Amino acid sequence: MYPTPQQEQLLAKTFGCVRFVYNKMLAERKETYEQFKDDQDALKKQKLPTPAKYKSEHPWLKEVDSLALANAQLHLQKAYQNFFSRRAEFPKFKSRKAKQSYTTNVVSGNIMLLDGYIKLPKLKLVKMKQHREIPSHQVIKSCTVSRTKTGKHYISILTEYEHQPVPKEVQAVIGLDFSMNGLFVESEEGKTANSPHFYRRALEKLAKEQRILSRRKKGSNRWHKQRLNIAKLHERIANQRKDFLHKESHRLAKRYDCVVIEDLNMKGMSQALHFGKSVADNAWGMFTTFLQYKLEEQGKRLIKINKWFPSSKTCSSCGQVKESLTLSERTFHCNCGFVADRDWNASINIKREGLRLLA
Repeated sequence: MYPTPQQEQLLAKTFGCVRFVYNKMLAERKETYEQFKDDQDALKKQKLPTPAKYKSEHPWLKEVDSLALANAQLHLQKAYQNFFSRRAEFPKFKSRKAKQSYTTNVVSGNIMLLDGYIKLPKLKLVKMKQHREIPSHQVIKSCTVSRTKTGKHYISILTEYEHQPVPKEVQAVIGLDFSMNGLFVESEEGKTANSPHFYRRALEKLAKEQRILSRRKKGSNRWHKQRLNIAKLHERIANQRKDFLHKESHRLAKRYDCVVIEDLNMKGMSQALHFGKSVADNAWGMFTTFLQYKLEEQGKRLIKINKWFPSSKTCSSCGQVKESLTLSERTFHCNCGFVADRDWNASINIKREGLRLLA
């Protein structure tokens, strides 16, 4: 989006109000829990805070989109649900330093797409560059407006439509073994993704820019200008990585009917083995997310096998399992005489286990 200075100011106000309301409701819920945690019946009877409650005390909340504030309440409820179902950590307070965003819903034609513009509540017409046309059978449900660290504004449009993927007969199957050096190794001919490691390649330039920032007086114009340069560099690295992952996942989803991977704990791996930068640079979690939805759209399957399955220790030729295999051993040697690259051997075993589960 390309908002005018006035619209940009209103967007900044909305981001701030949404963050303020979210933090207020979270603080109040924490306080209520501490007060009634020993009496569960009394705790259940307590009314949950709503954004309308704060408008009389803080009149400036009326200046922004009320639906954005209502969605902040829904997001907090979802955060609590995720915590209690053990899908996420306990909700945290939002910081102004994090990515700024808010969500608004379609009510009585308040959101409309026009030629090169989008109509939004309170903002009216905002100039934008549309990524692709929305088909006529899709109905717009909500929009999420966000601002990056570099000051760019984006809008994500959520649409609803009926689509029932037809399950495809599984014929072409591939196994992928996570590789620290190249993202993954394929079971077919041992090909690797050859991830360019965009962060590693930009480390020298990042270090130089950050040294310049450290010499600037914090808060000065030159400091803000240099901070923006670093943010742009980080944004470019993230965009390059995302583009690469989209292309690789698209290639696999187009070519194969079923992809088999290991259900790995990447956070634990990065902490235990001190591979934080390498794991983050590969973005395996993002890659598997892209791969899963691209396969599901076509009626294809992504199978995740147990992370404790001994894919690296098992010989793909005779099936014998080694008692120990150190991380430094990059070539797999078996007593039967089979010799192969460690990751390729693992990817073959992953594919076989996936076929077993599929059967």
